[in-house]
Amino acid sequence: MTPENDQNSLMDIIDPDIIEIPINGIIDLHTFNPRELNDLLNDYFKACIEKSIFDIRIIHGKGKGVMQKRVWALLKKNPLVESFQFAPLEAGSWGATIARLKNRS
Repeated sequence: MTPENDQNSLMDIIDPDIIEIPINGIIDLHTFNPRELNDLLNDYFKACIEKSIFDIRIIHGKGKGVMQKRVWALLKKNPLVESFQFAPLEAGSWGATIARLKNRS
């Protein structure tokens, strides 16, 4: 197999739908479907906790409020979440939510 063939075979197994999200305490939901949010947020929160990041800014946008309502419904029942509120004006106001995660140390 030549290096070109190796690269082509690698490209065949890479899923183009996989999106890598940096674990930095800020997650922008604009590119996600509301049906994906439960698993997405759970996985993101767990990854943040592993990195000792407990304050998360969730950017859901202002729009009609559909995404924000979905996010808040999920946050209310998520056992990893200690509290949440709209972000301050300089961090997105009602277009973003600040969630505080429970520190389990």
